[in-house]
Amino acid sequence: MSFGAAVPTVGIGDLTDENFLLDVREDEEWDAGHAEGALHIPMSEFVARYGELTEAAPQDGRVNVICRSGGRSAQVTMYLVQQGIDAVNVDGGMQAWEAAGRPVVDAKGQPGVVV
Repeated sequence: MSFGAAVPTVGIGDLTDENFLLDVREDEEWDAGHAEGALHIPMSEFVARYGELTEAAPQDGRVNVICRSGGRSAQVTMYLVQQGIDAVNVDGGMQAWEAAGRPVVDAKGQPGVVV
């Protein structure tokens, strides 16, 4: 899914374990499988919970936004950029994350799946 040059994007291969990751998928998607250490704020609750992001995000670092395939995270990325936050959309989302062999855990910390 491509959103053009307007949405800053990063590939899975450019991310390291130290990068801050914001997952904007819904609860049932998160529970089935997510990147360990990611901050979870569903897109449907994002504006109301925006303060959680500003508290958790690195002050001088980038926010890497991820969803299932890249559509929702692109929307959140554009919102963050408009707020003056250094944010990028993770190209291909959790589907690309899983396909690249990156670890996915469920709500109990066990091996998970992307739904």
